[in-house]
Amino acid sequence: MKNRIDACFEKLKAENKKALVTFITAGDPDMDTTEKCVLEMYKNGSDIIEIGVPFSDPIAEGATIQKASLRSLSGGTNLDKIFDLVRKLRTQTDKPMLLMMYINTIFRFGTAKFFELCKETQIDGVIVPDMPFEEREELEGEAEKNGIYTIFLVAPTSHERVKMIAEKSKGFLYVVSSLGVTGMRSEITTDFNELLAPIRNNDHCPCCIGFGISNPEQAKKMSQYADGVIMGSAVVKIVEEHGKDAPEYVGKFIKSVREGMDS
Repeated sequence: MKNRIDACFEKLKAENKKALVTFITAGDPDMDTTEKCVLEMYKNGSDIIEIGVPFSDPIAEGATIQKASLRSLSGGTNLDKIFDLVRKLRTQTDKPMLLMMYINTIFRFGTAKFFELCKETQIDGVIVPDMPFEEREELEGEAEKNGIYTIFLVAPTSHERVKMIAEKSKGFLYVVSSLGVTGMRSEITTDFNELLAPIRNNDHCPCCIGFGISNPEQAKKMSQYADGVIMGSAVVKIVEEHGKDAPEYVGKFIKSVREGMDS
């Protein structure tokens, strides 16, 4: 069966639309709220959702997602509960779903067991921001055996590496918009025309720009340079502000972003 991520981008390309990829921290403030938020995001225009696995020391994350991780962990969230969440979601949606997490969580859980459960629960891909591209073999064998894509990241300083990483990528290439950690930014100054020039005319997997995109205007602007945009901290901030009432507000926000990108 074709990976859902590939099918999603093929459909969007045929419709001349860009992908909206969104992120939420699992278990913040609880699993029921996460489940409702995920479904609201899909309903209102998210094409792919990254479910964040909370970690005690999330080095790539800014304050918003760090705090969400701590709230989730204090509520007892673990990988077993997240796989249970995915099982429930899979009875309600067939859209692409990813896990975003740190490599130590996979090692502690057991790499083979982790990817077997990804396959069983129909996770389509995994993003591991602290896994260097050169050390991808640590996960790639088990991931490929179970049909799970490992999504690679490229930094805005990676001009000479973009083509190499893109050629090895499956699903999509996660293009980091700015140096530093995740979080909402008032301005993104990276020259994406220059950064992505090495792969512009090649037959490569799609590119999505993430880190710092926080409103419909930024999403529309960034989508002009790539095949999609990734939004995380803006969603997590809404959850922080509204708690168990967040699903309604998250849905409205995603709808505004989708409309902005499609206008």
